Amino acid sequence: MAITLPDTRQLPDDVIQALRLRALHARELGFTEEHIATILGLARETVSRWWATYTTDGLAALPHDRTGRPPGSGRLLTPEQERRLQHVLDTQNPEDLGIAAPLWTRRAVAELIEVESGLALPIRTVGLYLQRWGYAPKRPRRQARKQDPAEVREWLEVTYPAVEARARREGADVWWGDETGLDADEYRGRGYARRGQAPAKEVSGDRRRVNVVSAVTAQGDVQFMTYTSTMTSAVFLVFLAALVAAAPRKVVLIVDRLQAHLTPEVLDWLADHQEWITLVALPRYAPELNPPEYLNNDLKGEVNAQGLPSGVEQLRANVEGFMNKLKALPERVRSYFCHPAVQYATPNSCD
Repeated sequence: MAITLPDTRQLPDDVIQALRLRALHARELGFTEEHIATILGLARETVSRWWATYTTDGLAALPHDRTGRPPGSGRLLTPEQERRLQHVLDTQNPEDLGIAAPLWTRRAVAELIEVESGLALPIRTVGLYLQRWGYAPKRPRRQARKQDPAEVREWLEVTYPAVEARARREGADVWWGDETGLDADEYRGRGYARRGQAPAKEVSGDRRRVNVVSAVTAQGDVQFMTYTSTMTSAVFLVFLAALVAAAPRKVVLIVDRLQAHLTPEVLDWLADHQEWITLVALPRYAPELNPPEYLNNDLKGEVNAQGLPSGVEQLRANVEGFMNKLKALPERVRSYFCHPAVQYATPNSCD
């Protein structure tokens, strides 16, 4: 991770004076002006000017007043325009404004600036503005187009707080459940190769899958079951029975709205076991609100780290080995709840 030094024009006078003294001391020790400037975050010309003044007229001749352009001078956008643009970036998507881009890229922001202010800025300049405003390029989280924002808001503000309150009243634990499937060739890791070349990953071509259904708590508990069939109500009921048997207290299980979770057979079984388990459905098309989604990502990145399996049985052993390891790593399980989209579900600190 690269460290970005602050603009020296924004530093206090006493800090600037300390930098002058350090720069001159380093120059006396034999360091080059270029090295000094790089380490202290200064312009080489500034170090050269300080050194020339010092060697000619002594320390007292060094300037104590600010030199160079003041912060903000030379910028093409006014402060009002900058505030307006940041508000748009924070509250709207490019498609909302008729800009042909799925995310706010530098090119999309350049088009926004041209629409808002009539200025056609170079892409590099747009990047500098974004950096100055505190924006950085990040991998986007997926969000279903059919997701209902009102339903998500109700879940976060009303439904889930009520679920938590009910669990406390009933002395129950809140569990979160989900399923995922893995191929024998599943491995998302990276490997080193010569620049311009890609590492080769030999695959078996075996398309058979191993599936896993898991449930976790914000305290770091894990329960899971692997299977090779599709998820049906019968498979789900086997998992529910195992979860109830293993859990020390009543279970409030939150899952998505997969059809197998809400069949008449499942609902009848839940009615017969309501003393031990309650099922709650997440909002539709909102997988990012479910902590096991981040467990699934971790699983797919690590499951075959020791080598691709020769077949489905070895793949199953790899999956079960990873999941059993998680049982001994509650802090790793708790970390899944620290993703920004699911921090609402954890009482733990994610600092």
